[in-house]
Amino acid sequence: MGTVTVDKKKTIQTLNNIAECGLDVFNDQYIIDNDNDNPDAIVLRSFNMHSMEFGSNLRAIARAGAGVNNIPVEKCTEKGIVVFNTPGANANAVKELVLTSIMASSRNLFAGIAWTKTLDGQGDQIPKLVEAGKKQFVGKEVKGKTLGIIGLGAIGALVANDALGLDMDVIGFDPFISVNTAWNLSRNVQRAMSIEEVFANSDFITVHVPLTDDTRAMFNEGTFSIMKPGVHILNFSRGELVNEKDMAEALESGRVGKYITDFPNENILKMKNAVPVPHLGASTKESEENCAIMASRQVKEFLETGNIKNSVNFPNAYLPYTGKTRVAAFHKNVPNMVGQITSEISEYHLNIADMVNRSRGDYAYTMIDIENEVNGDVIPGLAEKINQIEGMVLTRII
Repeated sequence: MGTVTVDKKKTIQTLNNIAECGLDVFNDQYIIDNDNDNPDAIVLRSFNMHSMEFGSNLRAIARAGAGVNNIPVEKCTEKGIVVFNTPGANANAVKELVLTSIMASSRNLFAGIAWTKTLDGQGDQIPKLVEAGKKQFVGKEVKGKTLGIIGLGAIGALVANDALGLDMDVIGFDPFISVNTAWNLSRNVQRAMSIEEVFANSDFITVHVPLTDDTRAMFNEGTFSIMKPGVHILNFSRGELVNEKDMAEALESGRVGKYITDFPNENILKMKNAVPVPHLGASTKESEENCAIMASRQVKEFLETGNIKNSVNFPNAYLPYTGKTRVAAFHKNVPNMVGQITSEISEYHLNIADMVNRSRGDYAYTMIDIENEVNGDVIPGLAEKINQIEGMVLTRII
């Protein structure tokens, strides 16, 4: 049996500093109240929510960023709380850092700068010492080298297109590439038919995939063995994609030339030829603003219309909002749920103006617009009846 809610003036809580331009999305029908322990929605960045208790009003959580490991997604799903993220909002920031790292690592820029700083105190001898010592940092140009990209989503596609502009050969692998991404990807990006093809043919490899059971430790002794000796590996996705013990050994032997990662830890700092970046991938003013605006717009749209875009736990669903009374129901993805909902509506002698039903895994989402004008006495009664349906999770009336 599910929960019934009837909309009112909304309260938004932020658990991190959210760019002001993002919060400006909420108009005077919203209250930003960070001390409220029962908000209608939460907007956050990296705050760890796993130990939080959720109030009965909470209907949406929006992560101003891509990763949602800090959010108890399964718990939210069971309660009918939609979890949003902002894919693509920080893509340009990450892309720029990836390309910067490719060129800087190829030219030994990081090691060269660190060595130069050790010359402090040498006075007039510094220019001569620099000329004598620079030969140890001779690098290679990226022009004509092959960049392998694993994952051609928002970030991977941008990296691919711009790497072509550096005169690199680009090969990409993504068995789940979306139609929209495919349209935006240059035709000059070579399609790999397997991930092994990328491993075997690339001078540089950059990975842009989520952490799953299938991708965990995907960089390991076995995959290193089929790569070109001296390959540079860039990881701006998740630290756990790499088996760190195997990476340390590969770096020590020279099988891997450099490992550039945005996820440093004690192990990484001890590795030979590892370049630890202090999690700067999305750390630009523009990226933070883009993520904040996108997260806030998605929450506002959902609270006001029920429409869902970029949810990680419920299906995306869109029904043009015309101001009619809308029933929005989260339920288990089992047969005859829509039939039971519409049957309850017909019992109240109400006409259906429009509807949409979408499913995702074990759960589904149904929105139904009511043609008739209805009053406050009828709607709560209808919602209560719908909510008695076995498998219903949460019912909203908008």
